[in-house]
Amino acid sequence: MLKLNVNGQDREIDGVADDTPLLWVLRDELKLVGTKFGCGIAQCGACTVHLNGQPIRSCQMPASAVAGQKITTVEGLAKGEQLTALQQAWIEHDVAQCGYCQAGQLMSATALLAKNPNPTEAQINEFMAGNICRCGTYVRIKKAIKAAAAAGKGKA
Repeated sequence: MLKLNVNGQDREIDGVADDTPLLWVLRDELKLVGTKFGCGIAQCGACTVHLNGQPIRSCQMPASAVAGQKITTVEGLAKGEQLTALQQAWIEHDVAQCGYCQAGQLMSATALLAKNPNPTEAQINEFMAGNICRCGTYVRIKKAIKAAAAAGKGKA
């Protein structure tokens, strides 16, 4: 039996092999489908979730390796209907085009703002470099991060 804490809830999952990637446990077993499969080799960032507040690539992380730790998915960012400053900025700046990478982008940007509440453009570029957007919405992503930093005083 695998015991995970996901979005603040303790969850128990039966019948999952120790080497099953966290991504597939989240999507297939827990039905949290916001986290996406992109490349499967931890290079594109579509599968980014937080492990104890730090961004990780869930496609390469065995679920058994994170048992008992705090996992946050994109579904766990908002508090009910209350969006974070970053989620609100994402909407206001019309960041999503196809939307496929956006959960991973949001998770990385949330971690950035938690670490650095007022990042420079260079710091945003460096931190977000591991998240690929095939639609090329990088300019809007940066604008939304800057707006969230200003509006939320650095709180994602």
